[in-house]
Amino acid sequence: MLNERVRLLRKERGLSLRQLAEATGLSAALLSQVERGTTDPSLSTVRKLAVVLGADLPTLFAEDTPTGAHVSRPGQRPLLSAGNGSMLYERLTPGRTDLEVLKGRLEPGQATSEEPWGHPSTECSVVLFGTLVAEVGGVRHELRSGESITFDSRLPHRYLNDSVEPAEYLMSCTPPNP
Repeated sequence: MLNERVRLLRKERGLSLRQLAEATGLSAALLSQVERGTTDPSLSTVRKLAVVLGADLPTLFAEDTPTGAHVSRPGQRPLLSAGNGSMLYERLTPGRTDLEVLKGRLEPGQATSEEPWGHPSTECSVVLFGTLVAEVGGVRHELRSGESITFDSRLPHRYLNDSVEPAEYLMSCTPPNP
């Protein structure tokens, strides 16, 4: 689990919580909550931890799967917040270096980030229900239930819900965003 990996990597590097807080720009109180598993950190927080701890995101989320199979059950999935933390992704895949699949839900008026941004991956999203706008490279693509979009995620992008109903979607990214 993420909290155990963060604690293990911090200790392996001989860092105290205060030292890790200084290096990441995060509070020691937040890091303590992350290590105890009492809070779901934002993607931004996890990225900062990955850089300072010298690990990639798949390493931080790695789960032991002795059978070679990973089962993801509702209510037991790790949650990641995006942007300002107002929207959550459910992580459907274990920590791997080749693929990440997330389930997102955007309430009316929500967006995955304030501004579009890019990262070196290929991304594909499919709308499960509702209507979703994918802004990719400055172009708006309106997607309805059952429709999908695939793009080079180095292009600045984000997802928005301009409708009056919630929207839910699956997003896959390969390789996972660091």
